[in-house]
Amino acid sequence: MQLDPVRRPELPACAEADFARTGFIVAENLLGAATCAALNAQLELVLRGECDGAFGCADKAPKFSAERRCKPGKKPPPLGGPSKQTLQVINIWKADATFASVVLSPTLGQLVAQLGGWAAGARVANDQVWAKPPGAAPITFHRDSAYFDFTPSDVITVWLALDDMEPELGPLQYVAGSHKWADGRVGSAQQFFDCRNRFALLHDAARREGIEEPEAALELTTLGVRMGGCGIHNGRLWHGSGQNESPNRPRRGLGIHFVPADAQFTHAMGSTLAHKLRPPEQVNGTVMSEALFPITWRPDHAACGNRRADPCADPSPTTCGGGGGSGGRVRCLPSAASLLLKVTILAADKVQISVAVKL
Repeated sequence: MQLDPVRRPELPACAEADFARTGFIVAENLLGAATCAALNAQLELVLRGECDGAFGCADKAPKFSAERRCKPGKKPPPLGGPSKQTLQVINIWKADATFASVVLSPTLGQLVAQLGGWAAGARVANDQVWAKPPGAAPITFHRDSAYFDFTPSDVITVWLALDDMEPELGPLQYVAGSHKWADGRVGSAQQFFDCRNRFALLHDAARREGIEEPEAALELTTLGVRMGGCGIHNGRLWHGSGQNESPNRPRRGLGIHFVPADAQFTHAMGSTLAHKLRPPEQVNGTVMSEALFPITWRPDHAACGNRRADPCADPSPTTCGGGGGSGGRVRCLPSAASLLLKVTILAADKVQISVAVKL
């Protein structure tokens, strides 16, 4: 039985050096077409408040009224059809088992830890679905790390394409090497959707780096991957995306923000989203709860097949059991668990989801 829907990409020997130099790498075929289709179908359900995840719902989801804009008896198009609003869902892994199987993938965790040189492993800070209906506005250039408050301060983002990223859809764009710039301007979360000038913060930061006429000097790399491909970028890298200019095609992607497994809050009190998600008993501490910020891979998982982190698993020692055929993983089963999320990836990339609850 395979538990992990993510295929480990075949990276060149220079991948780690390229990541350090440019601030990003690109990889294709991490997810199969059937997995992407399942994720897109589940996204439609989550947007309508239909959730089957371990925590019941996402931490943030937009108001969605696609059916109101559709003729009676007609099925609404993906994301409700044309709209200027980009839809953002935060921590969809909590709301849906299919998304959880990807976000909590040990393959992704190990890959990120390798690229970042994180000896302790990797944990998920949060995930974010960015879904642009046809006509949706651009997303301004920004850095991810500015919106976190952790020590170590490293952040690595995996951005998975759930559609073929054609130019007219407004794919993600990177500014190579900009992760080495000083902190400078970072902007605010409200400016993500400021479509007046999506380059304003980027150009201001470039000028602070001594880059004259950044409008002409900066080169953008477009993440033109196929469905299931991804870009992996340093949290300090400047990136953004253009308008979805397609008249009828959506542009959907899943971003997962990883931090080192041994990360803690830098400040016990703060206003970041991660601070706000802490349970009441930890509001004054710096420890990151593994239930809310799950560790998805660490070196000591290797002996047991790098199990997918179960955010609700009992922290007691694990016993190895189960197994898999070619390319499968050995599952480390906790000796006790209050909630066990089981995800099976069958042959021909067919996804079977089941949730078992032990009260």
